[in-house]
Amino acid sequence: MGIMRYMKFPRADKLIALDSGSKFISILLIALVLRLIGIASRPIWYDEAFSILFSEKGPGAMLYGTLAPTGAGSADIHPLGYYTLLWLWMRVFGESLIAARALSILAGLATTGLVYLLARELFDLATAEAAMLFSAMSPYQIHYSQEIRMYSFLALWLLIAAYAFVRGARTGGWQWWILFCVTSALAQYTHNLAAFFLVAIALIPILQNDWRTFLRLALAGFFAIILYLPWLVQLPAQFAKIQLAYWVERPALWRLLTLVIVYVTNTPLPDSWIVFALLIGLASVSIGVLQTVKAFHKAQTGNGILALYLSFAPPLFLFVFSQWRPVYIERALLPSGAIFCIWLAWAINDTKLKHTARNLMLGMLAIASIMGIYEHVTYRDFPYAPFQALDISLKNRLEPGDVIVHSNKLTMLPAMLFDRDLPQKFIADLPGSGADTLAPATQQVLGIEAEPDIAAATTGAERVWYIIYQRAIEELEANGGARHPDLEYLDSKFVLAAQEGWDGLQVFFYEKQP
Repeated sequence: MGIMRYMKFPRADKLIALDSGSKFISILLIALVLRLIGIASRPIWYDEAFSILFSEKGPGAMLYGTLAPTGAGSADIHPLGYYTLLWLWMRVFGESLIAARALSILAGLATTGLVYLLARELFDLATAEAAMLFSAMSPYQIHYSQEIRMYSFLALWLLIAAYAFVRGARTGGWQWWILFCVTSALAQYTHNLAAFFLVAIALIPILQNDWRTFLRLALAGFFAIILYLPWLVQLPAQFAKIQLAYWVERPALWRLLTLVIVYVTNTPLPDSWIVFALLIGLASVSIGVLQTVKAFHKAQTGNGILALYLSFAPPLFLFVFSQWRPVYIERALLPSGAIFCIWLAWAINDTKLKHTARNLMLGMLAIASIMGIYEHVTYRDFPYAPFQALDISLKNRLEPGDVIVHSNKLTMLPAMLFDRDLPQKFIADLPGSGADTLAPATQQVLGIEAEPDIAAATTGAERVWYIIYQRAIEELEANGGARHPDLEYLDSKFVLAAQEGWDGLQVFFYEKQP
């Protein structure tokens, strides 16, 4: 006992803080490890290649390529916030896949931390830790934490805005409304569809009949619009480009079911997994809604309803808007997917869910996470392909007089990214179609120019390497077509010497007729 008098033990509250901090770091490490899997080996697709090729040109060229009134859809109608950030990042760390993806990973890790902070502000420590773990292991969040696109930053800025809103509403502190103002503007500079999440936030004080908070929010929103004004004045012209050419179709009701799958497992999935993933998603949402209703009757919902609202209101607003002008894409709903993790954590942890149901729900979510992560890491079909390996193979077999022709821009840009010196060409999209999204001004910035047709692309060629996605061939056949018109032309002018499959790609090798 004498020794005990000289030993100092930390207070209980400090032990809790230390334990909480270690859990936070542990979950963050789990998130990091999961987001590093396949960072170098996973293939890229058109959008990622475009992000690198476009961003490397610098702000001036990007402004021209995005805003030039060419009469056709721009290659990218998004604001330039992410591209500018990527340009700065690549100037320091280079343009490798690892370097470019690392930027998104950093944003994804920060978002995981924001999930913890927001959940702790809304609920308690245990719920915050569970929500952070769900976010860390979410295939949906992992996917876009790796992708060389703006969506991880869209989630980051909007979650900071949501956190600032909650803190501002509770404390009235002006610093939180300034933070809301700045991050709201940053979110809008990152993606135009940020507006749907911000509108959902703006409606909260109205629905709660909290007019003092509404006035503060309106003032912060007004200054956010002022900050966004330089790009806001461009929106009418950008919106006109969407009307001229945009690939997104009007969403049907089944897309809301797809959203449930995206939230729990992400997509794409093998056909044999879809039904199982949907059952897990619907079961999780149903249990969560049931617990929310029970808590409501006991006057215990409070922020639980708020989390449910921010999980599904922005998707619903976007869905309804898209019945008029289709812009519905699940990846733009990543911020709501992060809130979904908070809502599920609350439903499991804070609503006195029965032990059996709790274990069942946790088991289903664990299975969904494993399914989604496995598919994310191993998926090699459309729109991904081993473009770097294909470039190396073609370069080793190329002879004078050969030409490499891509059926469209979707395969051209990823292949171009890995070898700028290969003599590669691509066929222009059908003018005015939904796929016609690479405007002449943007092509000029990228240093490429589409060929009007396969005949022009192969003029004077001795041998032709024609590259096309297998899915494009299958879709044409499914619509009653016999053979792709480009292939029909090549069959008539050349001799098919070989055909190769490269995961989702088909490579047709033609030689000139004797």
